[in-house]
Amino acid sequence: MDPQQHFAALERMYRAGPINRLYRPEITVTDGEAVVEMEVSEDFFHAGRSLHGSVYFKMLDDAAFFAANSREREVFVLTASFATRFRRPVTGGRLKAVGKIIGAEGGRYRAEAALFDESGTRVAEGSGVFARSRMPLTEAMGYAEPGFP
Repeated sequence: MDPQQHFAALERMYRAGPINRLYRPEITVTDGEAVVEMEVSEDFFHAGRSLHGSVYFKMLDDAAFFAANSREREVFVLTASFATRFRRPVTGGRLKAVGKIIGAEGGRYRAEAALFDESGTRVAEGSGVFARSRMPLTEAMGYAEPGFP
């Protein structure tokens, strides 16, 4: 499978994840990078009327994860650790998370991501370690199924 096919398969895999039926994010994967975008919904707010931290985490982790898996062509990677830093609340609009690989060693990938609101203001960032699993990518939901949405 060539790199572009691998990136397209990762994008299919992301869309196939049941959790994404709730959030309806979009993803673009390239070599060592991934961009995740999503519309903010009040359904994702906490009682203080702004975006719950779990959504920040999800977008940052997803972008960093897929940046890492863009370089791993054999197996599904797993989040081993991920730290999130919040900068400001989000109350609406469209969010964009940009993830990038910052290093790799011994079957582990280090990646970071930044989350921006629709005006381009950085609202959070995160970084983590992603480890190779034993699950071949060909067994991952949606990866090897070109007809999958």
